[in-house]
Amino acid sequence: MDAQGRGRADNIDPADQWVLNPSTGEYELRLTPSTPQPTVPSPRAGGPRGGRAAGAGRRAGTAAAPKAAEPAKPEPEIPPQRRRRGEAEPPAGRRGRRPAKKRTRAKKVVAWTGGGMAFVLVAVGTAGYLYLKHLEGNVTTTNVGDAAKSGFSKDGAFNILIIGTDKRTGAGNEGYGDKGSVGHADTNILLHVAKDRTNATALSIPRNLIVDVPDCETTQPDGSKKVIPGSTDVRFNTSLGQDGRDPGCTMRTVQAVTGIKPDHFMMVDFNAVKTLTTAVGGVDVCLSHAVDDKESHLKLPAGKSKVEGEQALAFVRTRHSWGNQGDLDRIKVQQQFMASLMRKMSSGDTLTSPSKLYKLAEAATKALTVDQGLGSVGTLKDVALQLKKVPPKNISFVTVPVVDNPAETVHATVVVNQSTAPSVFDAIRNDVSFTGVKKKQKAAKDAAAARLKGTRSAPSEVRVRVLNGGAEAGSAQETLQWLQTDEGVLKSENAGNAPARASRTTLEYAPDQAAQARELASLMGLSGSALKPGRSVTNSQGLPAMTLTLGKDFKGAGVSLTGTAPAPKVNKSTADKVQCAG
Repeated sequence: MDAQGRGRADNIDPADQWVLNPSTGEYELRLTPSTPQPTVPSPRAGGPRGGRAAGAGRRAGTAAAPKAAEPAKPEPEIPPQRRRRGEAEPPAGRRGRRPAKKRTRAKKVVAWTGGGMAFVLVAVGTAGYLYLKHLEGNVTTTNVGDAAKSGFSKDGAFNILIIGTDKRTGAGNEGYGDKGSVGHADTNILLHVAKDRTNATALSIPRNLIVDVPDCETTQPDGSKKVIPGSTDVRFNTSLGQDGRDPGCTMRTVQAVTGIKPDHFMMVDFNAVKTLTTAVGGVDVCLSHAVDDKESHLKLPAGKSKVEGEQALAFVRTRHSWGNQGDLDRIKVQQQFMASLMRKMSSGDTLTSPSKLYKLAEAATKALTVDQGLGSVGTLKDVALQLKKVPPKNISFVTVPVVDNPAETVHATVVVNQSTAPSVFDAIRNDVSFTGVKKKQKAAKDAAAARLKGTRSAPSEVRVRVLNGGAEAGSAQETLQWLQTDEGVLKSENAGNAPARASRTTLEYAPDQAAQARELASLMGLSGSALKPGRSVTNSQGLPAMTLTLGKDFKGAGVSLTGTAPAPKVNKSTADKVQCAG
């Protein structure tokens, strides 16, 4: 049905506005006059352009005011395209261009997007450049300062903190979250994507995890800066919203707890679940038993069902119908839901439907609040395409290992399990897959070995700060004494304890400190995988220094350290498997 049949131009579904251009033999998107109208560039340079404006006017359903006849302006003659020797004369009506293979409008969209997937990012990558400027206006950005990177790199591993807030916004959300909530960090997933794109890990962080929230600088509406004081022994969800904390405070809290620095954040509220699931036509879920939850109003039979909108939100918010009726069991259900949403977004049913693609792009961009480094839809598209490279079977969903809070008689909160959690955090930092994926061993070993090759500084020129990140007490001072007394590394100092525990010993250095890093690695017996190109820090004398963090694997000053530990055994699920909630 065209715009005139619908009565109003602004009710046109963008998917219905793909029109065959007789001049090019290809489909083009024709929007209303109030919407930007970029065209799909023809792959044939110098091809005919006539007929586009007229076609757009007819599709928009607008009648132009009568004008006096004007003499037609002669169009410049376009010479016919040169033919290969022996090639037959083209048939009438096709002279000057090669026969074009006709493509459906769905295939044109898919050809540009490459079939993006993985969480809400999928939708952003699918609409294509025709819709970029419009979609960019949908995305909300927050300035979190140096808590996030200023841009996105396609070449390295990256970490994105996905936050679901409990703030009541939008119609129909009165029954969810805390009444009057400022928007706490209700659902939290740290998504790590490995550098070689062979695997990814989605680490869920319980909202009732007891943590120390560090001081954090926030940007006020007038552009001024304000430091929000930190808090000790508080629930993780208070890292957002409480006392005016922004997502940057949550990012800093994640780093303090896990030792993993988030590069970016993405934040959504309750409405996102409704709009995204509706845009894709519902998400398949499976239940091991029937549910009739009085609090969330979720009512589903045992077995497979499809949920969307209000029912989908009730599904992810339900807590008392799963397992032990706590947050940890709800996290498992949310992980299963996210995996199913990923499968639906990347399915042929979605990717071959222009209508679904555009609805999904609209829903995703309107639902997102991101840091300024991800504020461009083009950047979000790049993120989606990088995520698409990861096989679903190698996307693991795990949860921070925790134990009940020993300070409570009636257990309502949890604390990090210091026996098992550090190895989980270390595996993520080192791109180790929880699915046992066989990484490109030769390339990885070659890259690590290359860091050890090259010139080396004299020991007296090595400037390094030594931190204890998990070794025996006193190891930093022992190493410092050995470096200065036995090895002549006089420009070294003891910087105390690292901000987070580390399983592996690492040496971080700036590009211009590579020669120093190679010398220190030689002295200490560090492997190439222990060297982490990054940035320098300022030492007590105000000079740039490397950072040596002694991990749990540290065996003593001068004792060689080699190899990367495999990922620990944890309870996990993967994005390619269907599991039943119960």
